[in-house]
Amino acid sequence: MAKQDYYQELGVGRDAAAGEIKKAYRTLAMKYHPDRNPGDEAAERKFKEISEAYDVLKDEQKRAAYDRFGHAAFENGGGPRGPAGGFDFSSGFADIFDEMFGDFMGQRRGARGGVSGRGADMRYNMEISLEEAFKGKQATIRVPTSTVCEVCAGTGAEGGSQPSICPTCTGIGKVRAQQGFFTIERSCPTCGGAGRVIKDPCRACAGSGRTRKERSLQVNIPAGVEDGTRIRLAGEGEAGLRGAPPGDLYIFLSLKPHRLFQRDGADIHCKVPMPMTTASLGGPIEVPTIDGGRANVTIPPGTQTGAQFRLRGKGMSILRSPNRGDMYVLVQVETPTNLSKRQRELLEEFEKERGPEYTHPESAGFFARVKEFFEDLKD
Repeated sequence: MAKQDYYQELGVGRDAAAGEIKKAYRTLAMKYHPDRNPGDEAAERKFKEISEAYDVLKDEQKRAAYDRFGHAAFENGGGPRGPAGGFDFSSGFADIFDEMFGDFMGQRRGARGGVSGRGADMRYNMEISLEEAFKGKQATIRVPTSTVCEVCAGTGAEGGSQPSICPTCTGIGKVRAQQGFFTIERSCPTCGGAGRVIKDPCRACAGSGRTRKERSLQVNIPAGVEDGTRIRLAGEGEAGLRGAPPGDLYIFLSLKPHRLFQRDGADIHCKVPMPMTTASLGGPIEVPTIDGGRANVTIPPGTQTGAQFRLRGKGMSILRSPNRGDMYVLVQVETPTNLSKRQRELLEEFEKERGPEYTHPESAGFFARVKEFFEDLKD
């Protein structure tokens, strides 16, 4: 009997993406798996066919060969088969379970199915100033963490002995149990999923292969970092169990509030209070910049509160770029207080001499609109 087309077996088109093929296989495998259809030979046969089709189509090289030559590409023993030419149903269902739940809570199957034991990732919060974010810096941090045990070199075994293969799971790290229609796979209770057992644990680390220790690390903070930037130090997290790879260290940066500047991305804003006389008459003022220098700004006569002046290239450093943002000077005209008698007399003289439409155009315009408002109410 001729084999059905693999794409038709899974109900997908020949141009289907890998994700679509996987989804179709999961659906059919859950439906026809023998554990869910005990004694049903048709379901068993269907499960073999869809599993064979998926084994070919999930592999790019096998799929390319099949697309070109069809079933002939796998003749003479080249076709996908299980152990000794049969098919391992429990393994097939375990593969489905792993694809759906294998990464749950960070548990990954190792080369032989055991838990990897990779060390946990760590987080370190660092607060830096705006000037440090502008220039960048080299910082030394002290991190309490788990490190590889120096006595047993991370093996967890005492006196140079080596861990042995777990007799319960034979080194796989997993055991299976039948529950109704389902074959459930759990971590081995004897070895905890490691696949190995230690008969004589190291006294220094109690067999874990790691000890608690405070380490000093050098951290390079590049110029231009922003609030919330995350820096990853690969392999600087907690040591793994019994020689497993270490985790990573993530440094989260936060910026302290600055006494003069407010940051907006690569730009900097600076509010500058200004005497009424300077705003009225105009003239040069000097403002500080984030790089520690000074910049001159020429204020035109009649400058009002809220006026902004842009200084190009005087803002923050831009990460991984030689360029800088801009600086914006925001004017706040200040009303004088605690006037002397002579100052008060001068202002009173100014008040008598001022022309409402020319010296205070915004006030004149506002009160003109107020007058129109009340006149409209009378109509």
